[in-house]
Amino acid sequence: MIQDLLNAEVAAGRTVADFLSLEFLAAVLGDVVAAVVILILGFAIAGWVSRRIRGIGGRHAHLDVTLFNFLGNIARYVILGLAFLIILNTFGVQTTSVIAVIGAAGLAIGLALQGTLSNVAAGVMLIFFRPIKVGDFVDIAGSMGTVQDITLNYTELANIGNVQIIIPNSEVWGNTIVNYSAYPKRRAEWTFGVAYGADLKRAEEVIRNTIMSDPRSHTEPEPFIQVNGLGDFSVDFLVRVWCDASDYFAYQADMKRKVKEALDAAGVEIPFPTRTVMMTKGDAA
Repeated sequence: MIQDLLNAEVAAGRTVADFLSLEFLAAVLGDVVAAVVILILGFAIAGWVSRRIRGIGGRHAHLDVTLFNFLGNIARYVILGLAFLIILNTFGVQTTSVIAVIGAAGLAIGLALQGTLSNVAAGVMLIFFRPIKVGDFVDIAGSMGTVQDITLNYTELANIGNVQIIIPNSEVWGNTIVNYSAYPKRRAEWTFGVAYGADLKRAEEVIRNTIMSDPRSHTEPEPFIQVNGLGDFSVDFLVRVWCDASDYFAYQADMKRKVKEALDAAGVEIPFPTRTVMMTKGDAA
C-alpha cells in the first residue's frame, strides 16, 4: 500500500516535501497502527484459543492432556502465522511470494534436519495414536520407567530409582513398547516348591488360603494353583492369580513372604538344594 502511494506521488511529479504531507504521513501512520492492532489481536486470540483447547483436556479426566496441549500449540502458531500474513498484506507485500520463500526454506531445513524431523514425526504419531501416556509404567528400548512427559522430540521416563531417562521419539515409535499400565488388571505368577515328602493336598490348601485371603486377590478370573513340575529337589506349585495393575508389584512381593511363613507354620517343608557325597574305602584312604 505504501509503495503504491509513493508511485502515485512520483507519477504526479510531486517533490519530497510533498511526500511529507499530512495525507502521506496519515496513510503511513494508519498502516503502522493497523499492523500493531492486528499483532495484538493475533496474540490475544491465539492465546485464548490455545488455553481453551488445553482446558478441554484438563476438565475431562478421560482425555489425554498431552494431546490437547499439542493441539493448543498448533492452533496458536497457525493463528499467529495468519496474523503475520495479514500484516504483510497491509503494507502491500505480496504474500504469495512470501509463502513460496517460506516453503523453499522449509524444504532446505527439512533436508538438513532429517534426524530431528524424524523425532518430530514420531512425536506426532505418539501424541495422536497414544500407545503410551503420562503416568504409564513402560519398557521401551530396554529402558523401564514411568512416563513423565511426551514432547515432539523426546519421551521422558523416570526409572524405579527416580533417575531421568530421555528417549528420542524415533526410538520410541520404532521399538516394541511394553505398557504395564495399559490394562486395569494383571496376572501375578509364582512358583512355590515343597519337599517330595510333603502332603501336597495340605500344601495346596495352605497356598490357596494364604493368597486368596488377601483383599487384592481377584476371584474372577478363577485362580490357577496346581502342581506344575517335579524338580531335582522339590515338587513345584505354579500359582497364577489376577489383581489390580496398580497393586501388582507390592502384591507379588507380599505373597512370596506370606506363603513362605504360612508353609512354615503349617509344617510343610520347603526344600533347598542338597548334595550327597558317596565315599568308598579307597577314597577314604
